[in-house]
Amino acid sequence: MIVGLRGILEATGDGWARVRMGGVSLQVSIPVTSVVGLGSVGEEVYLHTYLQVKDEQAVLYGFPNPESLRLFQMLLGVSGIGPKTALGLLSSREPQSLAAAIATGDVDALSAVSGVGRKSAGRIVVELKSKLALEVAEMPVAPGKGDNELVAALMALGYSMAEVRHSVTSLGDVKELSLEEKLRRALQQLGGG
Repeated sequence: MIVGLRGILEATGDGWARVRMGGVSLQVSIPVTSVVGLGSVGEEVYLHTYLQVKDEQAVLYGFPNPESLRLFQMLLGVSGIGPKTALGLLSSREPQSLAAAIATGDVDALSAVSGVGRKSAGRIVVELKSKLALEVAEMPVAPGKGDNELVAALMALGYSMAEVRHSVTSLGDVKELSLEEKLRRALQQLGGG
């Protein structure tokens, strides 16, 4: 099993990267959101990988961090979810945000992804919600999308860690705003508007 890949980035495209290792170049399917963060062509990259062999065809999937890989593998464990759909879900949002959507039962957010209907989204929530609820609480808030004071304030108001993480990561880039304004926006979101 190939669990990691370190090499020189040769090229990237919409959902793929080609990495040269010695004299061999490998094409790796990656989430669309990961293409930008890989770096420039010619730089060294490292990807956490998952190899799938099906019908005598091998496909290598790559992820910039172990959390993305773990979430991909968990999604593959859901009945009816294949690698293309799992990769589509990971291409739609950051791993923390996707995990929070699953853990909070946000079927609308999941079914908004191309190829994921409400039935599939519901199955994902049913099968992974309890597994992800604890993990979401332990995930750090994405850099630049929240701060410790906001998290502490929301938790002091009685919201669960999963609700707080989901709310803070969904706020977007609010670093210029005051703590009061961030708190107001987070409370509006937690209140449903």
